[in-house]
Amino acid sequence: MNHELRKFTLESQSDGLCIAAACIAPEKPIAAVQLVHGMCEHKERYYPLMDFLASKGFACVIHDHRGHGESIKDRDDLGYFYKGGYRAAVEDVRLVTMWAKKEFPGLELFLFGHSMEKAYPDLPYYLFGHSMGSLIVRTYTKSYDSLISGLIVCGSPSDNPAAGAGKVLAGICALFGGERCRPALIQKIAFGSYNKAFPDASSANSWICSDDEVVRAYDADPLCNFRFTANGFGNLFSLVQQTYSRKGWKVANPQLPVYFIAGEEDPCITTREKFDAAVDFMRKVGYADVSSKLYPGMRHEIHNEKGKALVWQDIADILCSFLKR
Repeated sequence: MNHELRKFTLESQSDGLCIAAACIAPEKPIAAVQLVHGMCEHKERYYPLMDFLASKGFACVIHDHRGHGESIKDRDDLGYFYKGGYRAAVEDVRLVTMWAKKEFPGLELFLFGHSMEKAYPDLPYYLFGHSMGSLIVRTYTKSYDSLISGLIVCGSPSDNPAAGAGKVLAGICALFGGERCRPALIQKIAFGSYNKAFPDASSANSWICSDDEVVRAYDADPLCNFRFTANGFGNLFSLVQQTYSRKGWKVANPQLPVYFIAGEEDPCITTREKFDAAVDFMRKVGYADVSSKLYPGMRHEIHNEKGKALVWQDIADILCSFLKR
């Protein structure tokens, strides 16, 4: 790692949970980007990408979602969102945003090597959300788009009309087994078909990446390879509903640039048509600048794929394009 890693904690304003976070930044950042990770993973998996983005001038900050990584009270709480639920998960993102905005205030910066300086009262601030994190950042955007200058949506789960039924099933499981029970049935229904397109799958998690080393590391990591609780599944399905509901979008920043990226072989997007529908949904709620790109031959974690160098550079280029807007 070429840049200093700083770890810190913040107290959730929703329920007092200790939220673990980390920052990697160059000496003089040109902008800041907040990364929001996915389901059943943790912030440390993003440090290499953050170090790369820091080399391009971006201050990077990330946190462990509640019930993930180090944002837990007990190891048995992995996959449990606590009483705050998905709403608190969204507010935790805002908590980290406000920390970063204080840490990286506006400054005069020399932009793109041109002969002009541009003054920002606040450093340009972007969000990058992967998978479940892409649901959280879009739900965040419904209320807080004025806090950000651009949004990258990565590995987006498509809209699922069965989310309501999933919530009911998760509630039933919680009623009979407790909120911390880990329903194998919901896991099978939600993810059991994800490997069907990969006959060479050597793991239940082969769908996340075509790089076997990445999958083996994921399988061996107890902070990744766990099953959600009934509480966690219920909140996951609520996030799907919130993300794709037309209700509640304030759209205070209609010119916010939004860029969707995903692998063509990512089972989360379901089909190209559903991916395009997710992209178009952001236009329909009121955002004028929405773009997308699919990567052939790549699965869910495009930022960890064998061709990740291209993806990383594209992410940096997208962020730079946001700066030019």
